[in-house]
Amino acid sequence: MEKLQNYIGGALVAPADGTYLDNYEPAKGEVYSLIPRSKSADVEAAVEAANKAFPAWSALSNAQRSKHLMALSNRISERLDELAHAESRDNGKPFKLAQSVDIPRARDNFAFFATAILHQEDEFHSMGSKGFNYTLRQPLGAVACISPWNLPLYLFSWKIAPALASGNCVVAKPSEVTPYTAYLLSQICIEVGFPAGVLNIVHGLGAEAGQAMVEHQNIKAISFTGGTQTGARIASIAAPRFKKLSLELGGKNPNIIFDDCDFDRAVKISTRAAFANQGQICLCGSRIFIQKGIYNQFKEAFLERVKGLKVAPPENDDSRMGAVVSEDHMNKVLSYIKLAQEEGGTILHGGNRVQMPAPHAKGYFLEPTVIEGLSYDCRTNQEEIFGPVVTLTPFESEEEVLMMANSTEYGLACTIFTQDLNRAHRVAKDIHSGIVWINDWLVRDLRTPFGGVKNSGVGREGGFEALKFFTEAKNVCFNF
Repeated sequence: MEKLQNYIGGALVAPADGTYLDNYEPAKGEVYSLIPRSKSADVEAAVEAANKAFPAWSALSNAQRSKHLMALSNRISERLDELAHAESRDNGKPFKLAQSVDIPRARDNFAFFATAILHQEDEFHSMGSKGFNYTLRQPLGAVACISPWNLPLYLFSWKIAPALASGNCVVAKPSEVTPYTAYLLSQICIEVGFPAGVLNIVHGLGAEAGQAMVEHQNIKAISFTGGTQTGARIASIAAPRFKKLSLELGGKNPNIIFDDCDFDRAVKISTRAAFANQGQICLCGSRIFIQKGIYNQFKEAFLERVKGLKVAPPENDDSRMGAVVSEDHMNKVLSYIKLAQEEGGTILHGGNRVQMPAPHAKGYFLEPTVIEGLSYDCRTNQEEIFGPVVTLTPFESEEEVLMMANSTEYGLACTIFTQDLNRAHRVAKDIHSGIVWINDWLVRDLRTPFGGVKNSGVGREGGFEALKFFTEAKNVCFNF
């Protein structure tokens, strides 16, 4: 049984107390590797290594740091298929998805921030004959990056790349559910000669390793992506210590289909938005609102397309939906399907676990599930399920759909399908959401701010927003 290792001070090391966690392969429901169960001693060693490396790393020019980050990006590209296979096995997602989206995006995240810092401009404010002001943006020191299980290397790199590019040293914890590609990134750091201690990767449970990171007095900022309850817990610990916080939390995203939409495009993209990565993307459109004039037509076309989604082992070429990430998560999703029926919903498609032949007989596979007949304010339509489950709800007017769409405690993303330009901008303005797509979904320009409102989080990631988060602004005023 392979034992993964922590990456601390430029070396792969075992957990200090020698304890490990089981790592399951979702498609088979079996343990296939062991994960360090790191605790405060491991976090302490990682923070010490980061602080030791910080003076030299922060003193490098942007161009010098850029070269180091590009070396990581290039090596990820060289090992792309290997990383994609590892991601697929560890997470349960189709290999083709990991190969075409997850690993290329991880590669591009490092490249984007490596090159972004070459084009930063310093802020300068002239006061005429009295003098001028300029703003220094200085790195913070040791920062913590805690990433989720749904897009493991993709979101791991999304956090650590801007932190490193800004001159910080990082103590990072990948999800204990999907740790393997972060472990491979440790190997890549060693292969390319990445400076020791600048990036440290500590595996383990959130309540142990994660909490030790959040509580550590020498961690200056925390970037976290995950559940809203965990985000609230982190905020309660970090806020009294006045640490900088970036929290990207849950979502219950509306997908609004107006009757003047490009119909075929709306059906095609709505299917992808509902079930990509088994519905395990925080941006998935899990509440589909359809204007009454086209409700039945859309429902029939949507169901026809959903029936064509092949649930299969992730390594299969024809797999469009793999396994969900864990047995616990599978059972959570199934419990919500049962709840939907209790709340009066009708299952139009799916609703069951999919039994595969050996060697995948114990795998965590679920049918894509479509439900109608629920009130907009029931629990199924208000709580984050984070799986292959969507609801269909008819609406009459723009005002009604805005009321229903804005009714949840979340406000991460929204998709709007309409060919009325005025309506598109009007609804985009009034929707309670940090991200709005019009006639598309999951188009990501890495320069743009990413984040949500209400219980979907605090702060923004992406582009120069991320680079600003990982620095402290200092104004310098000079008088002639």
